[in-house]
Amino acid sequence: MAETLHIPQTDNRQAIYDSLIPQIEALISGESDLVANLANVAAALREAFGFFWVGFYLAKENQLVLGPFQGPIACTRIAFNKGVCGAAYTRRETILVPDVEAFPGHIACSSASKSEVVVPVFNPAGNVILVLDVDSDRLNDFSEVDVQGLEAVGRLIGKEL
Repeated sequence: MAETLHIPQTDNRQAIYDSLIPQIEALISGESDLVANLANVAAALREAFGFFWVGFYLAKENQLVLGPFQGPIACTRIAFNKGVCGAAYTRRETILVPDVEAFPGHIACSSASKSEVVVPVFNPAGNVILVLDVDSDRLNDFSEVDVQGLEAVGRLIGKEL
């Protein structure tokens, strides 16, 4: 298991994802514990990009429940039909939000969060079992590069379930 990430010293997010994704795959492949894998993925993404908040919400008890994360404290439970996380879960699609204040029903777990990307993660049977939530403290901080990179991370996690 790798204990150090090798992250290119660049502002080019595509180059960072290209380097990081194989490292995440190596980090989680062969480890069967979901919590351990999610914790390491959250840490790797936060270390690589310096995102304000990176974490997971797991589908359980008919809602999304906070899982491993990196960043300030967060909402513990989110209804399937509430906020960006609930919308991504319900719609079964990634949601990119350039300005969280403009998203109807946004849940403000932290007033410092300004933009967000939420990626649903599917198990091999095709069910959404969790969402990957990434927040920035800057407006319009995410692009299609992030969507594609984070979806690739989601696929890696789903493959290990």
